[in-house]
Amino acid sequence: MERRGRGPRGSILPAGVPARLSRSAAFDQLALSAFSAIDAEWHDRLTKMDLAVDDVPRISARNPRSVVWPPEVVADGAVPLARLIPAGLTRDGRPTRARLVLFRRPLELRARKPEELMLLIHDVLVEQVANYLGVTPEIIDPTLRED
Repeated sequence: MERRGRGPRGSILPAGVPARLSRSAAFDQLALSAFSAIDAEWHDRLTKMDLAVDDVPRISARNPRSVVWPPEVVADGAVPLARLIPAGLTRDGRPTRARLVLFRRPLELRARKPEELMLLIHDVLVEQVANYLGVTPEIIDPTLRED
């Protein structure tokens, strides 16, 4: 709708149109795209791991000034970006699968452009998959950027 000659406001595409994705759906697609390249090479060793996305981390540093994260957490200072939850057992003894969880909002806030977000997601996934497999990140992706 055009008001007072200022041009259309809001999205041009209506909410129900398939071409319009929510931010979380767009992030999910980026994450799957970044993971597919890793999975193509390492699929046989990743069959017992799930990929998940949470909007925000449910973990926090006890002391943000001197935070030391365990190896299963990839963080930017005191802000976790991803977490690898190892396979284990539920309280009633049922087995669980390993789960790699990306935290959408912290990752989005660290990238200015979609291309930067894709590279950041890729780097975090490489680090987490390397941790899961017990290898260095350079083995998962020899072209890993040094920042």
